[in-house]
Amino acid sequence: MCLSPLAPSLSPFRPIPGGPAPDPLHGSFRSPLNRARAEDAAQRAGGLLADEELTRLLTSPRERREVVQRARDIFVNRNLRMASVELFGFDMDYTLAIYHMRRLEQLSFDMTLAKLVSEYGYPPVVGGLLYDHHFVMRGLAVDRVNGNILKMDRFGHVGRAYHGLRPLKREVSRELYRNKRVRLRNPQFAWNDTLFALPETCLFAGIIELLESLGHTVQYGKLYDDIREAIDTVHRDNSLKREVRKDLARYVFLDPELGPALHKLRSGGKRLFLLTNSAWDYTDAVMKYLLDGQLAEYPSWRNYFDVVVTAAGKPGFFTDARPFLELDASTEEGRVVGEATSLERGKVYSGGNLARFEELTGYRGENILYVGDHIYGDILKSKKSSLWRTCMVVQEIEDEITYTATRQEEIGTLSQVEVLRERLDDEVNHHKTLLNLLERRLEREQLAPDERLGVEELRKQTKVELDRMRRALKEANEVADTLEEDVEEGFNPYWGLLFKEGNENSRFGYQVEQYACLYTSRVSNFLHHSPMQYYRSPRDKMAHEQAGALSARLSPMGSEGPPKGAGNEESSGDVSDPPVGWEPVG
Repeated sequence: MCLSPLAPSLSPFRPIPGGPAPDPLHGSFRSPLNRARAEDAAQRAGGLLADEELTRLLTSPRERREVVQRARDIFVNRNLRMASVELFGFDMDYTLAIYHMRRLEQLSFDMTLAKLVSEYGYPPVVGGLLYDHHFVMRGLAVDRVNGNILKMDRFGHVGRAYHGLRPLKREVSRELYRNKRVRLRNPQFAWNDTLFALPETCLFAGIIELLESLGHTVQYGKLYDDIREAIDTVHRDNSLKREVRKDLARYVFLDPELGPALHKLRSGGKRLFLLTNSAWDYTDAVMKYLLDGQLAEYPSWRNYFDVVVTAAGKPGFFTDARPFLELDASTEEGRVVGEATSLERGKVYSGGNLARFEELTGYRGENILYVGDHIYGDILKSKKSSLWRTCMVVQEIEDEITYTATRQEEIGTLSQVEVLRERLDDEVNHHKTLLNLLERRLEREQLAPDERLGVEELRKQTKVELDRMRRALKEANEVADTLEEDVEEGFNPYWGLLFKEGNENSRFGYQVEQYACLYTSRVSNFLHHSPMQYYRSPRDKMAHEQAGALSARLSPMGSEGPPKGAGNEESSGDVSDPPVGWEPVG
């Protein structure tokens, strides 16, 4: 015999059984704290918030704070307390050394193109191709099977695609990528996330465009492999470096704030190290140009650093077990003296590995902050293999922030139209539902004449309003799409904004967010912050919190927990292992 009464049917107008009253299913709604303690804390909070002297001190700082341009700021994905960082490390190329992108890309493009013609058998007509710096940006993927170049959003969905130098037809793009998520671990795709990879992307597209326009059949995979091998050779045989060294002032920006920034970190008690893939001779030449003579306290660039490691072989440095080798820094070629048993100030080393580095320096994990420009070699691998904190240098962010600031009015209008479009869409759906309901009443119900007349009038009014809002929604869609396209193409006519794709973050932006604790445009931006700075990020809010749930206000700031991408095999699996020579200079 069943003693329990049957459960009543669930009414849409009543709370879910077990809701806030009278007996919740999922929470007791009783404070676990002693109420007296909580009431005391609330009173003390009132005292803090009402303290006029404290308010004066916080709103009128005793020291004049320098106003930093937004483009030169340091942006925070994961809270980082600089007081806990004791060892501060740097990559060199595109990190300490900021290259003139267009000039270095042009040099790499021209030298690789010449090698393709002279050594790989490509027709001489290919040698006349011109480099288009607008066509390339970081975060693009090459489809080696279909010969396309793709830009994806954070979900791996393709937003823009080009074949050669022409947009891929919409129906072709939909067939190839619409119902598929591009997984970059698949060898079909090559992920170009370094500034060094930009010329090869332009070469790939340009050669396809040229040869197919002449009626040639192109083997896309072979073409990409040939370009990759040729550009690696240009780097490995030192021919590119030799050209750069002939005129460093042409290819490397001289940042007058770099030396002072490093000095400020040292003055704040930080020890500094250099960890670069470049060989000793090139490292010495570039670092002399950047730092020698900037500050009287540092007669040589090596005086800034407690440890100098060249030819580090990243990303293998973070996972392999290569020994450190001491080099004879008095010779340009950096002759190997022998295996190092310690890492000493004033000496220079090559190779090495993460575990041995931590053992010999005595620093490990979150006491180390490493600054680099490459998601895979500098950021992701250090996150996967250690607890090192990370800062990513993305020099392009200065251009993007500066550009969007010039389009403030258009972006403001676009934002308003987007909100209007959302409201119109909701109202159109509401009116369609109401119109259907009224028409069903007229068709199916026996209504009195006066009532039928009232319903008919309401139906006509609803239809007029619906037609008006449909026209407005169509116009809002066209206006929003046009304004968005104009703003994005003003930055890059092919690919739009670097960190955005459609209504989402781009794949590149997503990975910066996932793996970098901090990101900024240049190392010298640290000059404008205290070496003891506590970098705080807003906490990620879930959709119900963004909609107003008060749990969003319990902890408005983020934490110092593991990075979002740490231990996430799905995320890491979408970053392609780079080919041999992936970071030939830095």
